[in-house]
Amino acid sequence: MSRRRYSIFLLPVIYLGFVSLGLPDGTLGVAWPQMYPELRLPIGYAGGLMVVITALAATAAFSSGWVVGRFGTGPVVLVSGAATGSALLALSQVGGLPGLVLAVLPLGLGAGAVDAALNGFVARHYSGRQMNWLHACWGIGATSGPLVIGFALGHGSGWRGGYLALGSAQLALAGLFLVTLGLWARAPERAPDVAADGNEQVEPTLGARSLAGWLSPGILAIYVAAELTTGLWAGSILIVARGFEPATAAMATAAYYGSITVGRIAIGFVVDRWGNRRMVGLGVAVGLGGALLFTAAASVPAAVVALVLMGLGFAPVYPGMMHEVPRRFAPGAVQTIIGRQAGAAGVGAAIMPAAAGAFAGSALETIPWLIVGCVAALLGVIWKLDRIS
Repeated sequence: MSRRRYSIFLLPVIYLGFVSLGLPDGTLGVAWPQMYPELRLPIGYAGGLMVVITALAATAAFSSGWVVGRFGTGPVVLVSGAATGSALLALSQVGGLPGLVLAVLPLGLGAGAVDAALNGFVARHYSGRQMNWLHACWGIGATSGPLVIGFALGHGSGWRGGYLALGSAQLALAGLFLVTLGLWARAPERAPDVAADGNEQVEPTLGARSLAGWLSPGILAIYVAAELTTGLWAGSILIVARGFEPATAAMATAAYYGSITVGRIAIGFVVDRWGNRRMVGLGVAVGLGGALLFTAAASVPAAVVALVLMGLGFAPVYPGMMHEVPRRFAPGAVQTIIGRQAGAAGVGAAIMPAAAGAFAGSALETIPWLIVGCVAALLGVIWKLDRIS
């Protein structure tokens, strides 16, 4: 069987790997209102758990260069799927804080490892279209996980039943990864990189220690900070500061996340023709326009349009930055840079949304301007990176 035919069978497995990555995301926020009274914990402990998960994911991502080089992408995806599935099953059985902390350890480590490993693999072996659709698959998983928890809560199974179902699904995916492990050794050959003018690019020589090697992960940290801060605080801003009905604010926030997923699917059809750099730059410019509109969006239509523009603008950034790494850096530096980017994304996710909470009590309307500052800084750093790489 040819490598091309193997790649056709492997691609759905890769997509399912990113669905599995997204499944646990967002579930704690849905389950926590029922979890903390039953476990007799303060409500604020959810923030600490998220920091632990994010820190562990960042640690695993930063070390992914060595891990993937030593064991290969397929085994890393398999072990990560088994680890996160076991963690979700453990969450369904916890009786207090010690068990809760032990359960989230493999959840964070597994998520960080599979994120960096799959991004690196797709960046090296597949096109920009597949990279964008890969990240759309994360959106499918991230949407499905909370829905499963919500269904369990509404039908008498409780949060424990929800985590039991998610853990079982995750272990079933791990079983699929085990059965298809041999496909990873027959990865498709990388297609020649083609510049915007149609000419084949010269293989890059930039190393991991170059300025570009640090600007690139910095972009991911800033981007994820802006994306998650928007998602976490948009509802509170609309309800508390601007008087929107909760259902309306929820719809606007859902439109934001939906536009990111839909945007990535749509971008997949044009990115190979337009190029990652053009799509990322255009996207951040659109996102900045949406962020500026959100600072003054006093009506429902204006708020929805602002958040949709932000979601569509943000859509190409993460997959585009990941897929561009082999086109910026020497082959030996690629997995290291991708691991840094995934780890830096975790740092941005841990710091900025929580820091914005300092303004939530007395100056909630400051948060949209913090997001504007992040997106403007993002545009500047992207311009610098494109100049030097």
